[in-house]
Amino acid sequence: MSDFLISCGYSGLFLVCFLAATILPFSSDVIFGAVIAGGLEPVKCLIIASLANFLGGMTNYFLGLLGKTEWIEKYLKVKHEKVVKMQDRLNNKGAYMAFFSFVPFVGDIIPLALGYMRANIYRVSISMLTGKFLRYWVIMYFIEKVI
Repeated sequence: MSDFLISCGYSGLFLVCFLAATILPFSSDVIFGAVIAGGLEPVKCLIIASLANFLGGMTNYFLGLLGKTEWIEKYLKVKHEKVVKMQDRLNNKGAYMAFFSFVPFVGDIIPLALGYMRANIYRVSISMLTGKFLRYWVIMYFIEKVI
């Protein structure tokens, strides 16, 4: 699969990173590392992956902003209890928790819950973009040192 994505180039990387940040259950870390190891420009990959993953996370934020728990449960297959549990964790921490939206398993729920809570979109955006950028930067740094 990584060979296919390397042949798709930057557009394939964008698609994978965008989709991985939505509710779909997979991670883009391995693919990101594979395309860098496959010869694509690391800094370009860093920028594309960060922006794509950020946009996918903001998609979750806007879905939460719609505020229809029935839709979230029915179409995104996220139980209402899970959203409420995440909201409880996010209370008093606010939009800055979006920084941790890159964390596996719970990371997709954080922006969804922040949108549902109507958290400040500017703080959410800055926090989320920073977290996602740093995550990919660490992976890129590691790949460059190993290869």
